[in-house]
Amino acid sequence: MQVYAEGAIFMKKSIRQARIEQLINQYPIGTQEELMEHLQEVGIQATQATISRDIREMQIVKAQDGHGHLRYTIFKAGNRSEEEHLRETINEVVTGLTRVEFVNIVRTLPSNGNLLAVIFDDLNLPEIAGTLAGHDTIFIISPSAEVAKKLHDRIAAEMNPEIAH
Repeated sequence: MQVYAEGAIFMKKSIRQARIEQLINQYPIGTQEELMEHLQEVGIQATQATISRDIREMQIVKAQDGHGHLRYTIFKAGNRSEEEHLRETINEVVTGLTRVEFVNIVRTLPSNGNLLAVIFDDLNLPEIAGTLAGHDTIFIISPSAEVAKKLHDRIAAEMNPEIAH
């Protein structure tokens, strides 16, 4: 740990990342700038590039909170497996599903298309050759129509009928 001007501290990555996790769990932080401000308030100085790397390494993503605001959350929070996280996210945000040949078109609540696509991408499922995501829509490309049908059935089984239309 090194102390610099105005009491700012540059510290080891593991300590900084632990503090980032605490801050994200404690405050509704939605931007890198807000995160940097919170870190500075507790005496930790970090560059925007460092924060960006930490966000990527810690698998921090933006998700809607209960009030509809986007805020950072840690993808692998608690003991949930990635598969469990996928199931929960499908149940919480998927509003529609259509299959056209080897492509599944997934509709989500606003601002959740990219979040769900990241989860699919990180799982490296053999059923998925690639994803293309926007604000509320994901195109999931599968290697074949047969494989796309299996993926379609898997997603459909996890959808919440109360938000699907």
